[in-house]
Amino acid sequence: MTMLEAQYDHRGPVPQDVIRAVPLELPPLAAGQALVAMRASPINPSDLLTLTGDYGRLPPLPAIGGNEGVGRISALGEGVSGLSVGQLVLLPIGAGTWVTHLVVEARRLVPLPEGADPLQLAMLTVNPPTASLLLSEFVPLAAGDWVIQNVANSGVGGYLVQLAKRRGIRTVNLVRREASVAALRADGGDVVLVDGDDIAQRVKEATGGASIRLGIDAAGGAATDRLAQCLAEGGTLVNYGMMSGEPCQVSPSAFVFRDLTLKGFWLARWFRDASRDAQRALYSELTRLVASGVLHARIQATYPVERIREAVAAAHAGGRDGKILVTGSAA
Repeated sequence: MTMLEAQYDHRGPVPQDVIRAVPLELPPLAAGQALVAMRASPINPSDLLTLTGDYGRLPPLPAIGGNEGVGRISALGEGVSGLSVGQLVLLPIGAGTWVTHLVVEARRLVPLPEGADPLQLAMLTVNPPTASLLLSEFVPLAAGDWVIQNVANSGVGGYLVQLAKRRGIRTVNLVRREASVAALRADGGDVVLVDGDDIAQRVKEATGGASIRLGIDAAGGAATDRLAQCLAEGGTLVNYGMMSGEPCQVSPSAFVFRDLTLKGFWLARWFRDASRDAQRALYSELTRLVASGVLHARIQATYPVERIREAVAAAHAGGRDGKILVTGSAA
């Protein structure tokens, strides 16, 4: 099989136009390294923003797409212990994972449970911890409390619903189209509504006027202000995405008269500041939940690396109901 990598040497407004599959030549393994055959890697919104040049951290060009994924060890260099050929492993974040094969430092690989769905494990690194931390880092929540989020049918949104359910936290989930409602309810969403100008009144009616102290915004633009209108006095609104492509808009009255707080969340910054023990504890719990099937994400389609442009176009398009994943080969 020809080894391939998804490479880009410039950035532009249409992400699928800047990336292409090119032949890959790997150097011989050095001591302490591992050759990994890629199994699967998701396409996240942050990947698309990296291709367009709009993300907060951009790699030098030329670059390889993909920030997370899983694969199986094909070979090990001298001096590697604790790993074996054929073992399923989680790849280090930012490794450039839209490839058929890659060479990495073996010490950076994390062994994964056998028997679990590798496609689900491939999405472990970014979205599940984002969802978990959004629920824990900003407002102290107890069982029975309410949280509201928009773009709730996103990868993060789906994990957030499932994690909140496990913690006894009730969720209001705003989506952009009626077709997304049933799936979110099936995942455990307590209230699922189509977003709109009258959303504050509909949320009040659906929750019986519950006090909602935490709002989670993935959209920006006018959607941020609609979320703000749903929060209780003194509530906190956290933005972690820009699906609308527009700056967050919040009426001054939300700050002046209702004492709301607007904050941002970036997983990379949490990684920078969190202790190694905190990181291990978080990923240990999430790995167990994903491997056991308790946490899952809907998958729209998979594409081999050689069809990377189609894969990125599909991820960039609206109207999806699940993740797009890149797989190591057409087989």
